[in-house]
Amino acid sequence: MKQFGLIGFPLLHSFSKKFFTEKFKNESIDAQYNLFELKNISDFPFLIEDNQLEGLNVTIPYKQKVIQFLDELDDTAAEVGAVNVIKFIRSEKKLVLKGFNSDVIGFQNSIKPFLNHSQTNALILGTGGASKAVDFVLRRNGIETTFVSRTKNSNNLTYSDLTKDILEKNLIIVNTTPVGTYPHADECPEIPYDFITDHHFLYDLVYNPAETQFLNKGRAKGAIGLNGESMLFGQAEAAWKIWNE
Repeated sequence: MKQFGLIGFPLLHSFSKKFFTEKFKNESIDAQYNLFELKNISDFPFLIEDNQLEGLNVTIPYKQKVIQFLDELDDTAAEVGAVNVIKFIRSEKKLVLKGFNSDVIGFQNSIKPFLNHSQTNALILGTGGASKAVDFVLRRNGIETTFVSRTKNSNNLTYSDLTKDILEKNLIIVNTTPVGTYPHADECPEIPYDFITDHHFLYDLVYNPAETQFLNKGRAKGAIGLNGESMLFGQAEAAWKIWNE
């Protein structure tokens, strides 16, 4: 039986385990998918030693930190600077761990139907691993991006920097943070929602709950909103393809 799994912390509600367990059952695939909750990324080598794995998914907060333990990166993962899929390539002589980024595929396919020529600028809320894939896709589609974080540095704005002029310029806003995820569904990113209009498109990578406060507040102002479910399905199918190529 082939072994796959997910690393991250915490792993309270895993889309990946449910998705792959159902996939294996429905398609009669002799495989198992497990959750590996690592409190520290330094535990990663011990996980590899103790388990005969074929592939791993990577989630918060290790999409960047795990790279130090990998032997190779594909071109997209190298350019993005984040990994959410690890393929275990075995030969008689050695084991090679190669990193990929299927978030790029999932995000590109899910957002593409909503893009139009009036959307030239986007705000990306958060600076973690998922934000790197979002930035890569948006820039590839000719959209200028600005990161927003709680901490100020030369590469981003803070939430308190967001003005009416900035929101009027940035018609796409993507939440890549876990803020608003169940069980903290009453929370949302602290942007000035009063400046959201029916010209805005809000994308929340959070998928549980399906209707986050971020999307609710945007829709109340007439904005189009989309949660992260379609991206999740897309990146998961892409991960399975990577593992089996």
